[in-house]
Amino acid sequence: MNEHVDVLIVGAGISGIGMASSLSGEGLSISILESRHELGGTWSLFQYPGIRSDSDMTTFAFRSHPWVDERTIAPGETIQEYLRSVAEQAEVARLIRYRRRVIRADWSSEAQTWRVEYEELETGEVRSLTCWMLFGATGYYRYDEGYRPSWPTLPRFQGTVVHPQQWPSDLDVRDKRVVVVGSGATAVTLVPSLADAGAKVTMLQRSPTYIAAVPSRDTLGNRIRRFLPLRVAAGANRWRGILKGMFVYEFSRRRPARMRALLHEGVTRQLGPDYPVDRHFKPDYDPWDQRLCATPDGDLFDSIRNGQADVMTDHISAFTEDGIQLASGGHLQADIIVTATGLNILMFGDIEFRIDGELIDLASRVSYRGMMLDGVPNFAFAFGYTNSSWTLKVDLITDHVRRLLRTLRRTGALTVTPHYEGRRDNLPPLIDMGSGYVKRGVHLLPRQGDGNDWRRNQNYLSDHRLFRRKIRDQSALRFTNSSVRSA
Repeated sequence: MNEHVDVLIVGAGISGIGMASSLSGEGLSISILESRHELGGTWSLFQYPGIRSDSDMTTFAFRSHPWVDERTIAPGETIQEYLRSVAEQAEVARLIRYRRRVIRADWSSEAQTWRVEYEELETGEVRSLTCWMLFGATGYYRYDEGYRPSWPTLPRFQGTVVHPQQWPSDLDVRDKRVVVVGSGATAVTLVPSLADAGAKVTMLQRSPTYIAAVPSRDTLGNRIRRFLPLRVAAGANRWRGILKGMFVYEFSRRRPARMRALLHEGVTRQLGPDYPVDRHFKPDYDPWDQRLCATPDGDLFDSIRNGQADVMTDHISAFTEDGIQLASGGHLQADIIVTATGLNILMFGDIEFRIDGELIDLASRVSYRGMMLDGVPNFAFAFGYTNSSWTLKVDLITDHVRRLLRTLRRTGALTVTPHYEGRRDNLPPLIDMGSGYVKRGVHLLPRQGDGNDWRRNQNYLSDHRLFRRKIRDQSALRFTNSSVRSA
C-alpha cells in the first residue's frame, strides 16, 4: 500500500524544523526526509574551528522559541543544541527519517498529489510516497562538496589541503604555518580560531572584504531579559535586532560613501594608524554589494595585533611543494592550506521535478514572494534573507504556508498555484548579489518578476506587511475546486 502524508518536508535543517514546528497542532500528517544522520543542516555539517553565527541570535532564532543564551553571536554547537531543543519541544524530532535522499518529485494533476521517490542511503533501496503539499527546506548549496577553484599546480603542495566543508576532526594545527585562502565569513571565522589553537595563520585574499567588529554579547538585551518576562523580553530584543540590522543595511545602500568611511575608521581603530588598512581592508565595491562580515569582539583584529595572524592581499601564481608562489613575486610557506573559497549553489536539493511526467526547469520559473514558483502546484520552499538573519524570512514563509493549508482545508480546495503574467525576458535571479558563489550559480536560480509579489524583498518590515495580507487578496494565487475565503 502506498504511503501518503499531508505534508512532506525535505530537509531537517533550521528551515525544515521551522516548517514542521509551525504546523504542529494543525492536525496534519507530516514527514521529514533528511539525507544526513542528524538534524541541523548547516550546523550539523560544518565542523571547522570557530563555526558560529554571523547574525544576531535574537533574530536568527525562531519567534516561537526565543533565544535565551547571553551570547548573541553563538558558536555552532550551541545553535545545534538549540535546534534539537526546538525539535523536541515542538514534537518534530519524531517526524524525521534520516539517511533518506529525495531523488525526484512528480505532480499528478489527476490525483492532485506529489509522488516523491527517495533513496534509503543505508541500503540503496529506492522507495516512494505521496503527499498533498511538498515543502523544500534544502538550503541553497551542495552539502557534499565546497567550491574550489581550478588550480592545476595544487597537487605539487606536499602539505595538507583542507576545505572547511570537510574539516578533519583530527587535524592538529599547533605550531603549524596555515594559509587560509579566502576572505569571506568562513575565513574571518577560521583565522582567529586557528590562531587560538596555536597556529601561525595568514589570510590570503585576492581582494579585501568589509569586516566590522561587533560585540558577542548584547549588554542591554541581557538587562532587558533580567527585568522583563521571557516572552516580552524576547519580543523586545528581537525587534531591536531587526531594526538595527535594517538600519545598517539601508544606511549602507543609501549612503555608501559614509558607510565605507565608518567601516574604514573602525578597522583603523582596531589595528592602528600604521597598519596598511587601505591595502587589506578597503574593498572596491560598496558595502552590502556583498555580505558584510562580522568579527565578534574584534577577534580577527586581536589575532593580527598579537602577531599570530596576518593578511596578504595578492593573487596565487602557483602552488609549490612547501607553500604558495604569489603573483607579486613573494612566497608564502605553509604546512596546511585551507581553501575557504566558498560554496557551490544547489537549489532544491538537486531533486528532479516533473508535472504529469514532464520534466520542468525550476530555474526558469518566477518566484512568488521567494517561497513558491509560478505554475508549480502545492509546492513551497524556504529561502531566507541574505542581508539579515535567514530565519526572519523563514518564519514569515512557514506561517504563510500554514495559512495556505488552513485555507485549502477550510474551503475544500485541493491545490494552490502561483500564476505569473508579467514579462519573462532579462529577469533578475532570486539572489541579486555580487558574491562569487552567486555569480557561479546564477543559472541555477529561479527568477524575480515584476510587482511586489514577484520580487524577493530584502526588507523585513515590508515583508511583514506583505505576508500579513489575507489569502483572498493574493490575486496571483489560483485555487482549484473551491472559492477562497479569508484566512
